[in-house]
Amino acid sequence: MRHLTKRLVIVIVLVCGSAAAQQPHSLTGDVRLHKSFHSKILNNDRDVIVYLPPGYDASKTERYSVLYLHDGQNIFDGATSFIPGQEWRVDETAQSLIAAGKIEPLIIVGIYNTGAGRINEYTPAADAKYKAGGKADLYGRMLTEELKPFIDATYRTRRDGKHTGLGGSSLGGLVSLYLGLKYPNVFSRLAVVSPSVWWADNQIVHYTQARTGKSRLRIWLDVGTKEGRNAKEAEDTVNGARLLRDALIGKGWKPGKDLKYLEAEGAEHNERAWAARAATILEFLFPRK
Repeated sequence: MRHLTKRLVIVIVLVCGSAAAQQPHSLTGDVRLHKSFHSKILNNDRDVIVYLPPGYDASKTERYSVLYLHDGQNIFDGATSFIPGQEWRVDETAQSLIAAGKIEPLIIVGIYNTGAGRINEYTPAADAKYKAGGKADLYGRMLTEELKPFIDATYRTRRDGKHTGLGGSSLGGLVSLYLGLKYPNVFSRLAVVSPSVWWADNQIVHYTQARTGKSRLRIWLDVGTKEGRNAKEAEDTVNGARLLRDALIGKGWKPGKDLKYLEAEGAEHNERAWAARAATILEFLFPRK
C-alpha cells in the first residue's frame, strides 16, 4: 500500500482492504488456494494461498521448510493485490532462486488479511490515537493453534521452529516481529519489512527492550528511505526502524550474522518496493546449505 500519511494508510486499509479493479492473474508455479479457512479463535474466515516448490509432487518423502507471510492477497497475485497489478512476486522470485540453487526449496503460505479486521489482528497493542488495535495475541493463536497445524497436516512440512519463518510488511512487519519474539519455538526466521514501528507510541520497541534474554531468531529488518508523503515523514519512518534495530542489537542480535538491517535507498512503502527486496530477503532467511 502507498505510504501517503500514517493516518491515511490506516483509513485506506480499513475501508478498502483489497483491490477494487480486476487484474489478470499472475501466479507462477504450483500455487494452491484454500478458500474460507475458518478460525474458531477469531471467529472469522480468510483465504490461504500456498506456493509449493518445484518437484513437490515428484518426491513423496521430502519435507520442506515453510515461510508464512501476512497480507496473502498481495504476495503472489496481481489480481488480488491491494494495489491492482502490484504484488510481491514471491512465487516468481522463489521459483527462480530455487532453480538457481540460491535458496532451499520451501513452501510459502500467504495468509489473507480480513479487510476491516486487519488493523486489530496485526497490532499487539491498542493505539489510543486511532482507537484501534490489540488483537495480535488472538491472531497469533490462530496461526499457531489452527493454521500451522492445518498446513502441517496438508503438506509435507518440516514442522519444527528451526525450519519455520514468518514475515510481512507495514503492520504485517510489526506483527511478525511481535509474534516471532513471543513464539521463538514456533518461528525462527523473521522478515520484518517496513514495519509500522510508530504504532502505539513505538510499543514494539519497548516490547523488544523488555524481553529477557535473546531468542534464536534470524531476523531481516528493513525500511525504505522514501516511506512518507514528505521528507519529514520519511525521516521519521527511518528513525523508527533504526530504533528497532538498536533495540535488537541491544538484546544481542549481531548485524551480518543473525540480523540483517537494510535501508533501501529511494524505496517507497508499497508492493513494488517490497518485490524488489524479496530475493534478498529469501536468500538471507532460507539460504541453500
